[in-house]
Amino acid sequence: MKRILLVEPNPVLASIYTKCFTEAGYEVSHAVSAQGGIDAADAARPDVVVLELQLPKHSGVEFLQEFRSYPEWARIPVVIHSLVNPNRLTDLQQALKRDFGVAAILYKPKTTLDALQLALRTQLAAA
Repeated sequence: MKRILLVEPNPVLASIYTKCFTEAGYEVSHAVSAQGGIDAADAARPDVVVLELQLPKHSGVEFLQEFRSYPEWARIPVVIHSLVNPNRLTDLQQALKRDFGVAAILYKPKTTLDALQLALRTQLAAA
């Protein structure tokens, strides 16, 4: 069974995504903050990370900086699923892909659950 680390501060969205991923056959670990995500990654050893960039205290970018600093996590695919509109942040989008190996960037308001699951399947198949 593939393991997903979901770093999502919104409890309603986290519940919906967790249910959807679990029903699709994934094991899901959830964290609401950047530090919680690091701790959960250490405990769960995820196969893929789904990350919101807007987190309390430390941002998703700060999470990525620390996450990628560990050699054993360097190749784990990260799918950004965020309220930050990637069309407005072209430079950030390029930096996330170049500097942190982000596999995909999805804009929450325009991403269906099916599209999110497709992105996960694609990244897991490529890993």
